[in-house]
Formats: sequence, structure tokens, C-alpha cells
Amino acid sequence: MKQSMRGSCERRLENAIARRVAWSMVVVMFVMAVTVCLLAGRAMAARARTAVAHDVAGAATVWLDSLDAAQRTLASKPFDDAKRTDWHFVPKPARKGVQLRDMTEPQQAAALALLRSVLSQIGYDKSVAIMELDEILRILEGSRAKNIRDPKRYFFTIFGTPSDAGPWAISFEGHHLSLNFTVRDGRIVDSTPQFMGANPAVVKTQLPNLPVAGHRVLEAEESVAFELVNSLDAVQRAKAVISPEPPKEIRGAGEPQPSGEPAVGIAWGDLSASQQAVLRRLVDVYCESMPEEVVAERLQLIEAAAGGWAAVKFSWAGSLKPGIGHYYRVEGPTFVVELCNVQPDAEGNPANHIHCMWRDRTGDFDLPARD
Repeated sequence: MKQSMRGSCERRLENAIARRVAWSMVVVMFVMAVTVCLLAGRAMAARARTAVAHDVAGAATVWLDSLDAAQRTLASKPFDDAKRTDWHFVPKPARKGVQLRDMTEPQQAAALALLRSVLSQIGYDKSVAIMELDEILRILEGSRAKNIRDPKRYFFTIFGTPSDAGPWAISFEGHHLSLNFTVRDGRIVDSTPQFMGANPAVVKTQLPNLPVAGHRVLEAEESVAFELVNSLDAVQRAKAVISPEPPKEIRGAGEPQPSGEPAVGIAWGDLSASQQAVLRRLVDVYCESMPEEVVAERLQLIEAAAGGWAAVKFSWAGSLKPGIGHYYRVEGPTFVVELCNVQPDAEGNPANHIHCMWRDRTGDFDLPARD
């Protein structure tokens, strides 16, 4: 009897051990499967980034090959040329590179194809629409325009040799646009500074063959932020609003690296789930101008940084209503977003002139950030 009971216990123990071993095998296999999927996903993302960079290199080569010798001298610079980090969005009388105005139609088509290759459809459409706003300024300002308002006064420059090996870079710049991309060994490794502006932010006057009254190129950049700040309760707003008056300009305009000041404002964790979703949507608004592969890497860097999204803060200065000067920042360890709308438009309408940007707090132009 005792032997029978002992045998029964041994069988139950053996069965229990077998079940535990089987379950352990399931867990191990599941972990291995997840790991393989993650590695495969990362590998696929890396291949996708490489494919995009390869297409961009091809488009850059086609454009460079379309230029004559004089144009190519202006358009092609060494990768380590100091002008690579010399960027700005003001209507400067002179800029690096070759402007669309000085290109033939086939050259212009090749240049715009290059721009299209390095942006999403949303980013490309916004860029073209911002260029179009300069024609509105040219007409409204008349003699005050001083020959610097021109929808074709946008310049392309290539630094280094477009290829799948080694470093090279692209600059596309003009009034209210500065887009900068660094490619290294067949991958886009930096896409900043990314600056876009709009004057007028809201088109007020209908002009022939130009955007209709009410058109807003950077509508989401403002409306989503207003949605967030106006959803805050009194306690939250006290943390988020850093000044009753907005600054006159975004920080670090034209500087090679973004501000190293500590992040301020209300922390991610002090927002409700719905407010966090709005803040995430605001970040997406700035990312969506880039190719999906660049967006994925930006978001991955936010999540991988110390604290992840919990380290992100939102701050506001100025009016809580449109049409009066306002400013905001969204920033974390790896990025900073800023928008400033304080200047009047060409017709004198107040706070109808947007400057906004995305910068890499680990270092723009694939260079180390300043201390």
C-alpha cells in the first residue's frame, strides 16, 4: 500500500516536473520568438532607413549631374565645410547653394524630386506651401519686399559625395524653411535643424491664383498646442505657463546647436491620459514631415532615453488665445520643439507669423551637442 502511494506520489511529482519543464520551454520559446521579432524589426527598420538613404543619394546625384560647371561649384561643397552648419530662416540677401530661380526647368524638377525624396508627402506639401507664401509677401509688401520675397529663392546644397558609404549631407533653405539632413554609411543619421515658418500664418486676403483666405500651412502646429494648454486645470497651468509674456523669438535661431537649458514646464506624468495623448499628437505633428523611417527612429530615441516619455515636458508663454503673441516648447532628453507666434503679418494683423522647429538635443548636423 505504502509502495503504491509512494509510486503515485512519484508519478505526480514527475508529472509536475514535466509540466514545469514544458512550461519553461514554452516561456523560453516565447522569449526567443519575441527577441527574434524585435531583432528582425530593428533589422527591417535599418534596411528601410538604408533604402530611403539610397534613394536620396540617387536623387542627389541626378540633380548634381544636371548642373553646369558653375552651378556645381556653388552646389557641391566638402562635407566638413563650415557652411554646412551655417543655417537660418530669415530672408537673407545671400545664401549657400544654388537657388531654384537660377535653375532650368529640368534642373528645378530634379531639385524638387530630391526634396521629395527626403520628406514625407506631408512635409513636401508644407514646404511647397511655405514657398508659395513668399509670393503673397511679395505682392503685399510691394516696394518694401526689396527683391528678397520670391517663391523660387530657395537654395540647395550638397556637402560631400552622395553615396552609400561615408558621410554626406543636404541643405535646403530659404525664407521660413531650413531643412538639413546628414547621411552616413547609407543611413539618414540626423534630420535637424528642421525649421518651418509661415507668414501669414492665416491667409487673410485672397489674391489671384494663391492660397484662399483662411488657409493655414502650419495649422496643426498651433491648434493642437492650444487644445492642450486650454485643457489644463489651474494647478496644471501654474506648472506649464512659464511667463505671461512670450519671447520675441525661438531660442538658438541660426546657431549650430540647440539650447542646452534644462527642460521646464509641466511634466508628462502631471498630465491626464487624454492630455498625454494630445501632447503625443503634437510631437507627431512635427515628426510627420519626415519619412516614416526617420519618424520611427525619433520616437524610439524618445522612448529609449532616461525616463522615456516621463522625461518630456510642455511649457507655454503668452496668450492662451490665437491672435495674441504666444509661444510653447515640448522637450525631452533627445529633442526640443519650439513655436513662436508674436510678429504681425505683412498687413499688420497681430501674431500671424509663425516660427517653429524640431531640434536634436543630442546634437544637430550629426555633431556632438554643446555642453
